[in-house]
Amino acid sequence: MVVLGFLAGSLLVTRLWAVAPAVVFSAVVIAYARGGGLASTLDLAITTALMTLIVLGLIRLVERVDELHATRQALAAAAVGEERLRIAAELSDGLGRGLATIIDGVRRAMNGTTTTGPGEAVSTARRPPATDLGEVVSAARRSLADARAAAAGYRAMSLTPELTTARGMLEAAGVRVEVRAGHAEPLGPAGALLATVLREAVTDVVRRGTARHCLVETEEGAGTVTLRITDDGRRTAEDDALSELAAQVRAAGGTLGAGLSDQGRHTVEATLPAPRRRPEERPRADLSVLILTAVLVGFSLKALLQIPPGLLLPAAVLLAVIVVMQLRSVHGRHMAALGVMAVLAFAPVPLFGPIWLGVGGFLAGPVLLAFRPRTAWPLVAAIVAATAALAASYELPLAAAANVTVSNLVTGLVIYSLLRLAGIAKELQAAREGLARSAVVEERLRAARDLHDLLGHDLAAILLKCELARRLPPEAARAELAEVLEMAERAGHDLRSVSGGQLDLSLAAEAGSAASVLRAAGVEVTCDLAHPPLPAEVETVLSAVLREAVTNVLRHSAARHCVIRTSADGGRVRLTVRNDGARAGEARRGSSGLGNLTTRLAALDGRLTTGARDGWFVLDATAPLDPARLGGQADGVGAVARV
Repeated sequence: MVVLGFLAGSLLVTRLWAVAPAVVFSAVVIAYARGGGLASTLDLAITTALMTLIVLGLIRLVERVDELHATRQALAAAAVGEERLRIAAELSDGLGRGLATIIDGVRRAMNGTTTTGPGEAVSTARRPPATDLGEVVSAARRSLADARAAAAGYRAMSLTPELTTARGMLEAAGVRVEVRAGHAEPLGPAGALLATVLREAVTDVVRRGTARHCLVETEEGAGTVTLRITDDGRRTAEDDALSELAAQVRAAGGTLGAGLSDQGRHTVEATLPAPRRRPEERPRADLSVLILTAVLVGFSLKALLQIPPGLLLPAAVLLAVIVVMQLRSVHGRHMAALGVMAVLAFAPVPLFGPIWLGVGGFLAGPVLLAFRPRTAWPLVAAIVAATAALAASYELPLAAAANVTVSNLVTGLVIYSLLRLAGIAKELQAAREGLARSAVVEERLRAARDLHDLLGHDLAAILLKCELARRLPPEAARAELAEVLEMAERAGHDLRSVSGGQLDLSLAAEAGSAASVLRAAGVEVTCDLAHPPLPAEVETVLSAVLREAVTNVLRHSAARHCVIRTSADGGRVRLTVRNDGARAGEARRGSSGLGNLTTRLAALDGRLTTGARDGWFVLDATAPLDPARLGGQADGVGAVARV
């Protein structure tokens, strides 16, 4: 009958599945034809059905595990695709309209016309283009503010990229770094505030220049998330760098403190309320749980067939409790449930007699699942030995004693296999969903980087050029407006890349654009490009570095001279941007822009260093000339997250 059960289970996963019920029915007919009683026939029928379900369950569960494993990338890609559509809709609604307003206003200013209604145009040849430029400047300011706000919003979803940036900054400064991330993403507003604390603390460590080792760790628990930065470069606890942030942390319901340990290590610790996370929904019963339930019920029915009628009700209740405890084992290790099963496996033996000895198999399976092998197998051996000892105490025949003992071991192994496979399927499903969530967070971070590094620079340059054009005579202004129009069209292209399109940047073109913007701001520019042809991903990253460097020159210095140089040596390409007018005593706090660039370069095994020397601020970026050996897409522009 067991062989027929194996055959029926195997047929159920083939095109001949319709034959399986006939095989099971034939087993029942054979058992009855051999002259077995009703109870014996039912027992053999249940045994055959159990073997069928066990074979079917093991095959289907293995297939389920393979399917979940194979589709994890597809799920992540689908989640990223949905997020890109959402980001595209958000950006098109705000920034897209802003860019359209800018382009329309610039064209009207250049053509000397303005619109008064649909399909109408009125000549404005007698008034200067600066009149229309007021609308363009306002639109550019709004769009720039929207881009920065959107970038901050997307970036606030995660602290992980800030940890990567911190590692890069500290390693570039010659500090050995250890990062231990113990929090769950996303963190929301708490993540944004902790990222600011991390940037300030790491910048302070780099500025002091005395640390040799730094430990950055996060932990989450009891409704709070904690960030801790410990370094060995301090000798006093005096520090005003975080005084302003302490008030912000307190306002958010958290604490921020700094102090020295007995070993002379300085620690900055920030604790904030953790975001309220939606409770995980208990998954609906799937095939694995249904098959496991059917097998457990089948084993229970086999046991009940041998129970005297007067004891059927208590036996059924006890077996039902055992089945429920077994099913709880699918969702984690429950020692209380295991204790209940251990009691119910042996305590009722005096009441039910040797018939109850077969229940020990229900205990062996969860024991194998709950403990490590070096602990589980001795416990299973003890269960089997206890069954054999009890069988001997009831003076069962040797064949019957051996049968019940071996049956307990086999039952335990079958239940363990079904429980383990069901647990693996559940864990893999959770991991697959976790990868999809991580891919969505990474897509938001990519959008934040591109908004800041690409579109932010475009809009800042447009704003600067428009302000210059407003102060020039009409004819001279039109020359500047021609460049503004090109910049706005390029910004539209960059906006599409932020929404998920692929973008390759030209370092030479970016250098020319940078020089034009700087000269418009009254900065004398020296540009010396001596790099060989570069792979697209390297050129795109260095172009983004140059954009950010130029933005920083305009926003954070009183520069009059700026030098842009590229060179190649030893298999690496170097981009250096130097400007005078660096404000003495004002260290650049860790910014999201430099953090984005550090993240991009790190993906290429590149480095970014910054510093002020003799009144000049120097930004230096290096990357390998051949990044093909590295995985991933370093520029992060339009890349589907790899999971």
